[in-house]
Amino acid sequence: MAKALKPVLIVMTSHGTKGEGGGPTGFYLSEVTHPLAVLEAAEIPVRFASIFGGEPPVDGLDLDDTTNARYWQDDTFRQSIRQTLKLADIVPSEYSAIFFAGGHGAMWDFTNSAAVDAQTRAVWEQGGVVGAVCHGPAALVNVKLSSGDYLVAGRKVAAFTDAEERAVGLEEIVPYLLSSTLAKRGALMQPGPEWTPQVVVDGRLITGQNPQSATDVAKALRDQLLDAG
Repeated sequence: MAKALKPVLIVMTSHGTKGEGGGPTGFYLSEVTHPLAVLEAAEIPVRFASIFGGEPPVDGLDLDDTTNARYWQDDTFRQSIRQTLKLADIVPSEYSAIFFAGGHGAMWDFTNSAAVDAQTRAVWEQGGVVGAVCHGPAALVNVKLSSGDYLVAGRKVAAFTDAEERAVGLEEIVPYLLSSTLAKRGALMQPGPEWTPQVVVDGRLITGQNPQSATDVAKALRDQLLDAG
C-alpha cells in the first residue's frame, strides 16, 4: 500500500543567517533526518525542496545523534540535499503531503514566500496532508485558502513556543514570535512543556513543537497517509 503513495515533499529553508549579519542558521538537520527515517521505514517515498533549490544551509549538525550521523555519512542523502527542488517549481498534484522542517532560517524565508503559500494551499485543497515541526510552522503564518481564510484559523497547532524562543535567547533576533503570531491568525495553539515532544493532529494538519517532536510528527504523518492509502 505504501509503495503506491505519492511522495512526501520535505521543504527546507534557504536562509542562512540570523537577521542582518547574525550568526549562521539554516534547516535543522534532525528535523529532516528523523522524519525521513520514519517515512523510509514505512516505504513512503520522499523528495526534498527548498525555497531557492540547490543546497540549503544546515544547522544543528549534531553527529552524536545517530540518525543524523547515519544520513550525513550517506552519499545518496547528501547528494539529494545538494540538489533540492526549487519549491516554486514543484507540481503539487505529484505529492501526498508537504512537510516543513524547522531551523531558525525558516522564520525569514518561509513566511515571506509566495511559493510556500501557493504550494501549501494547493496540497491542502487537493486533499493532501500538511505537516510542520518546530520553526517549520512559520510556513503556515500567511497561507490562505481559496476561501480567503487562513489555513490555521480555528485549527489546533503546535509550534516552537515563545518561551522556547526566549530560552535560546533569540526573541529579539527573529522577525516575530512564531506561536503568538500563529495565534493572531486564529490558530488554537497547543503548547506543551519546553523541550518535550508535543504533536498536534487536527484533521490533515499535523504539527510539532520542537526538535524533540520531529519523530512523532512523522509517525502521525505516516499513519495518516497509510490509513488514507
